[in-house]
Amino acid sequence: MSLLVLIPSVHVVLEPDGALRADDKFLTGLRRHVEGWDGPVRVILRAGHGALPFSRRVARADVPGELVLLDPGQQIGADELAGASVVLGSGDSHDQTGLGPVCGAVGARLVYAIEYTLPTRLRTAALDPGRGVAGRAKSAAWVLMEERRRRHAFRNAAALQFNGYPAARAYGELDRKGCFYLDGRMRTATMATDADMARRAEGMRPGGGPLRLITSGRLEPMKGAQDLVPAAQAMRDAGVDFTLDIYGAGSLSDEIARRIAAADLGRQVRLHQPVDFDEALVPAMRRDADVFLSCHRQGDPSCSYLEAMGCGLPVIGTANEMWQPMAEDSGGGWVVPAGRPAKIAKLVANLAANRQKVTLAAGRALSFARVHDFDREFTRRMDHLAEVARRPAVSPGRAVAGRRAGGPAGSSRP
Repeated sequence: MSLLVLIPSVHVVLEPDGALRADDKFLTGLRRHVEGWDGPVRVILRAGHGALPFSRRVARADVPGELVLLDPGQQIGADELAGASVVLGSGDSHDQTGLGPVCGAVGARLVYAIEYTLPTRLRTAALDPGRGVAGRAKSAAWVLMEERRRRHAFRNAAALQFNGYPAARAYGELDRKGCFYLDGRMRTATMATDADMARRAEGMRPGGGPLRLITSGRLEPMKGAQDLVPAAQAMRDAGVDFTLDIYGAGSLSDEIARRIAAADLGRQVRLHQPVDFDEALVPAMRRDADVFLSCHRQGDPSCSYLEAMGCGLPVIGTANEMWQPMAEDSGGGWVVPAGRPAKIAKLVANLAANRQKVTLAAGRALSFARVHDFDREFTRRMDHLAEVARRPAVSPGRAVAGRRAGGPAGSSRP
C-alpha cells in the first residue's frame, strides 16, 4: 500500500504533560487525509512556541496517522520520508524548498501545496508592525530570494496543488495539470438550510431591523482588522441601522476594544473571543447575521469567504487577488477598495436601503458554496494525489514530462 507523508506548514506546541496544542482546522484536514487515502499516512510536525489562537489540546495518540515530531531546527531527512510513495509538502514553508533531493533519494513523488503568492508575501512584510523601514526592506529582499528557490523547487516537483485563485494564476504555468481547489471546512450538512434562508429573507423586508454584519478571523494588520471600527463609525455617522459582531483574536484585539469604547459604538459593535467553529461560529453565522464583512488587505486564500457563503451570507470583501475573482465567479457579494472604510460604509448604506440585493446575493453565495463544499474539494485533492502516486518516481532536477498540457484541475479561472 502507498504511504502518503504530509509535511504541513503549521507547527504544534508541546504541552508540559506531553500533549500537543494544534490548530483546529489543521486537525480537521489531517483527519480527512487519513480517511481519504487508500494506505497509511505519516504526518511530520515541528514543535514550536508561536501562538495558536484557533487551537485545541490533543493527545499524541489521538493525532490521526503516524506522527513524527521534529524539533524546531531539525532537518527532514531520508529517515523521516522512508517508504513514502507521495510526499505532500507546503510550498509556503521556506524550510521545505529543499525536499526534492531527499524525496528523490527515497523514490518518493513530491507534491507541493501552495497558497501565498509573491505580492501577498511582500505585502505581509510591508505591514509587519514589529519592523521599521530598514527591517521591512530586509524582509522584502529575503522574500524575493526565497521566491527564486520556491520556483526552482516547484519546477522539479512531481506536481502542484493550488489553494485559491492567486496561487493558480501565479504558479499554474509551472504545472498545467496541477490541482486547483478552494479551502474551507463547510460540509453540505452544516450549510444554511432553506429555513435559514427564508428566515433571513424575512428580516430583509422593510422594517426588518438592523442589517447584521459579522466577521471572524485573526485581528491583524494584514487582515485589515484596523479598518473595522472606522467602517462602523462611518456607518453610524451615515445613519445606517446595523450591528457588527467581531469574532477573533490577534495583535489588534486590545486596540479594537479601546476604539469601540472611545467611539461609543458598544450598542452596534460587539467584540467576541474566538469560538469553536462548528459548535458556535457556524450557528451564529447561520442564525444571527445577514452579511459577512472581510477587510483583508492581502490576497491570501482565506477560507472565511467560502465558509461564510456556506452559511448563506453574501460577502463584502476588498479588491484583493482572492476575493475579486471569487466574487466574479460566484456573484455572492461585493468588492470594495482595500483600506477604505468609508467605501464599506457607503456600500452598507446602499444595501440597507435595498435589502433585496442582500437576499439575491445570499442565494448565489450559498449555491457557490454547495458546489465547493469541503468533501468535494478534498476528494479532488486526494484523487490528484492518488494519480500522482501512479506516476513513475521523479529523479531530482528533472521536471515531469507532459505537465504543460491542460489547465489546473477543476479551475474555472486559472
